[in-house]
Amino acid sequence: MRIIAGEYRGRQIRTTEGPGYRPATGKVRESLFSMLESLGVDWGETRVADIFAGSGSLGIEALSRGARDAVFVEKAAQAATLIRSNLEALGVERPRCSVAKTDALRWLGTSGCGPFELVFIDPPYGKDLLLPTLGLLLERGALAPDGIVCAEVEAGLRFENPPRQDLFLLRDKLYGQTRICVWRRN
Repeated sequence: MRIIAGEYRGRQIRTTEGPGYRPATGKVRESLFSMLESLGVDWGETRVADIFAGSGSLGIEALSRGARDAVFVEKAAQAATLIRSNLEALGVERPRCSVAKTDALRWLGTSGCGPFELVFIDPPYGKDLLLPTLGLLLERGALAPDGIVCAEVEAGLRFENPPRQDLFLLRDKLYGQTRICVWRRN
């Protein structure tokens, strides 16, 4: 998979395969980042959390575009190792990035993390993790005031949109089997 824009543009990152892994396609990433730029994201002032990170492609794309720093949260040891390897191959160093190999809900529930201006949530399909993740993200103060949340979920997932009163819907787009929702914190 190639990085689309920024400092690492054109560079390859490795992805993992297996049940539950579905790296964001180039088309989806390009569309998502175009949405974010049209919303005025100031990359140099943006702290990013990539939750259920998989290969880390969304957080890495944000770092490539100049995000201040990024935290990658991934439970699977193989995927967390892959993220570290991708970051190392690109030359991204601490403190600009960190990888938390842990359960996302546990991390949000116990961590003094944040606040983040941009959070990517890409939970495994069919596990009903979107709403609990959003709840902890907001209740624990991990999302900055006016922060943006981008969720990549299965196209058929049903929920009120916005799923919480403290979120304002900015975008809701379908890309085949994938649905991208973008919200801003009220």
